[in-house]
Amino acid sequence: MAHDDAGAPAGPPEHSEVLVLFILEKFDALVDLVGSLDDATANRDLAGLVPAGIGTNSAVQLLTHVCGMLRRWSSTVNLDVPVPRDRETEFSAQMPVDEVLEIAAHTRRGFLHDVALTDPAAAPAAVPPGREHLWTGSCHGVLLHVFEEISQHLEHAEVTRDVLSAGQPPCLPPALER
Repeated sequence: MAHDDAGAPAGPPEHSEVLVLFILEKFDALVDLVGSLDDATANRDLAGLVPAGIGTNSAVQLLTHVCGMLRRWSSTVNLDVPVPRDRETEFSAQMPVDEVLEIAAHTRRGFLHDVALTDPAAAPAAVPPGREHLWTGSCHGVLLHVFEEISQHLEHAEVTRDVLSAGQPPCLPPALER
């Protein structure tokens, strides 16, 4: 249980504090997954193991993308403090595991700095044109989107890791088997 400065028990964390903890839990799980792989496996996608036309990404590419996405929404969108990003390059990234883990550590620190400066109830400072959705009505909503995206990409990385570990194609729904 959290305590205030006087040592008395503090109330429950605010919804946005809990959301940030969930985001960090998923982000850290993705970092741990990539960190558990050797360089070759971390940079391998499922090409050749799934039918042609199904796009796949390596664990390194997924973590690189999540790092870019995380700071784009927490800093560039919520605070209007631009963080340079090349989304296309994220999906072609190849690098040693140690290097992407260093990027992830830097990203995590930046994200924590961003959320410390963010009023969850405020409107995001710089919603990109064409991205006006229900969740862009508040900075908290933007962080919900971040949680959704990280969860999706963590699952993708888990499937990629599991398939590469098994060395066999995954079981696909009949509609995808051709």
